[in-house]
Amino acid sequence: MDPQVAARLLPAPFRPKRVRGWAMAGICLIRLRIGGLRSENAAHRIAVEWEGGEGVYVPRRDTSSQLNRLAGRYVFPVVQRHARFDVVEGGGRFRVEMESDDGLSRIGVEGRVTDRLPAESVFESVDEASDFFRGGCVGYSPGRRVDRFDGVELCARDWRVEPLEVTRVFSSCFDGDATLIPHGSAGFDCALLMRDVAHEWRVAAPVPSACPAERLAQARAPADLASKNHWTAKGRASASAAHW
Repeated sequence: MDPQVAARLLPAPFRPKRVRGWAMAGICLIRLRIGGLRSENAAHRIAVEWEGGEGVYVPRRDTSSQLNRLAGRYVFPVVQRHARFDVVEGGGRFRVEMESDDGLSRIGVEGRVTDRLPAESVFESVDEASDFFRGGCVGYSPGRRVDRFDGVELCARDWRVEPLEVTRVFSSCFDGDATLIPHGSAGFDCALLMRDVAHEWRVAAPVPSACPAERLAQARAPADLASKNHWTAKGRASASAAHW
């Protein structure tokens, strides 16, 4: 993605994290299994850095699970919207379709496992791509308080990725609004797959925002979630991520 376009999508203090001059945005599709519960989830994200840190900015999260939505309200500081997922997999092939209940987000991805990245990818190897995205394990979103961004950290115990050869990819967030992302300013780069990864989710330390003082004075700040940073959720996950 054109870094100037990506920068317009980001609130301060975040700025695009670049690879050979390009910003990286993407969709992370995650199947979570915690105990006997399974859910499909999607997160639109942009790789970012800021003074003293790096991660991803996540403007939108969707989930098939109403339980996950409740956890986002009371346990983890994230807002998740409900969506319908249609997932087909087998023989090394994958197809995921998603449409949110509010009609604002649609995703379609089809592909198969392969052993190499596309020739036109900005990454020179699978290992380079893996290392870049491993730096994005902390995701920040607009906080419940206007003076900060709240974060959730993915702690994977056995990080490993496989490339996917993608035959179709679409995101209404990245492909549907030319006023936000002009045609020609973003193009598909690559997709990576992780399968059956043991992991934990943890609440990350918040990042202060750059809100004007008058907004802070007018804001209604809900209960502080900082005291809940001991919360973790453990389980196993499979995830694929398509990047622009």
